[in-house]
Amino acid sequence: MQTELSKTLGVEHAVFGFTPFPAVAAAISRAGGFGVLGAVRYTAPDELKRDLDWIEANVDGKPYGLDVVMPAKKVEGVTEADVEAMIPESHRQFVKDTLTRYGVPELAEGEASGWRITGWMEQVARTQLDVAFDYPIKLLANALGSPPADVIDRAHEQDVLVAALAGSARHARKHADAGIDIVVAQGYEAGGHTGEIASMVLTPDVVDAVDPLPVLAAGGIGSGRQVAAALALGAQGVWLGSVWLTTTEAELPSPRLIEKLLAARSGDTVRSRALTGKPARQLRTEWTDAWDDPDGPGALPMPLQGLLVAEAVSRIQKYEVEPLLGTPVGQIVGRMNSQRSVQAVFDDLTRGFEKAVDRVNRIAGRSAEQ
Repeated sequence: MQTELSKTLGVEHAVFGFTPFPAVAAAISRAGGFGVLGAVRYTAPDELKRDLDWIEANVDGKPYGLDVVMPAKKVEGVTEADVEAMIPESHRQFVKDTLTRYGVPELAEGEASGWRITGWMEQVARTQLDVAFDYPIKLLANALGSPPADVIDRAHEQDVLVAALAGSARHARKHADAGIDIVVAQGYEAGGHTGEIASMVLTPDVVDAVDPLPVLAAGGIGSGRQVAAALALGAQGVWLGSVWLTTTEAELPSPRLIEKLLAARSGDTVRSRALTGKPARQLRTEWTDAWDDPDGPGALPMPLQGLLVAEAVSRIQKYEVEPLLGTPVGQIVGRMNSQRSVQAVFDDLTRGFEKAVDRVNRIAGRSAEQ
């Protein structure tokens, strides 16, 4: 599964694996892919440094990258406290009422409320980059469009390629104009923030729009034959995220959540604003239903929604309140039916890819004879 892009980056397989877990990122790179660590949950530079140190020690010298979330346009002088003050009391009350209705216990006094989505704020992302550029990362990806021009320049000065996610050909062209090196065409089926165009349509649209820039296909991909299909559509690799959630190296906070993922079907996800304020595909739960209910207050815009629900999500996960328990995940969840190692996932991907290519070659051979 090698392409011009994978050769440029020095990896065996053109499989780029996005994950919030350092152990998964390192395992992806060791297996011959390209591990990309999601940085949005790191609010303290020392925590990111600790995990990048760990990856460096466990990646066997293989290349890896980092994924951040930052807007292209800078907003000066806005603090987390300023953003917190914008959250209406009626929304805070809705969160309290929902948690009370499902009997979700409070956190212990003095206990941290877990991850707060402050990584969406540019000043936090910049501190992440100050740490990351001290490491030999080979790729910087941005999940919120093109990063600011000075960040792109800084990456290029250090020979780091820059990638950005796009949900339409129009978005992809903007990335190309901004100087991006790789466009990730993320289809409607993907977990997390997605647009409304499915991968089968989006991938060739983006390939044509940004030619000759390399494109990675994302969304609904979790088998070797899907990798083969993506390359046939013109992509130079695939960007996989959801499939790693049920690997043995992943560090999901709840055994019950793992059980829900393994039992879920492809129709058990929903694009909801419940988590961050932007449409993000995730497991459908009574929590997402509450926020999507027309009689409810509706989700706030990013980043207000993420700050509003951060403690609630921590409580739901800690106490494993099954009706409310969910996570971002794509429609490929219907094929994530067992816990496997990252290496086992790669073994299945490569076997499936070879079978798909052989099948197409046989068809082409018969056609030639006719």
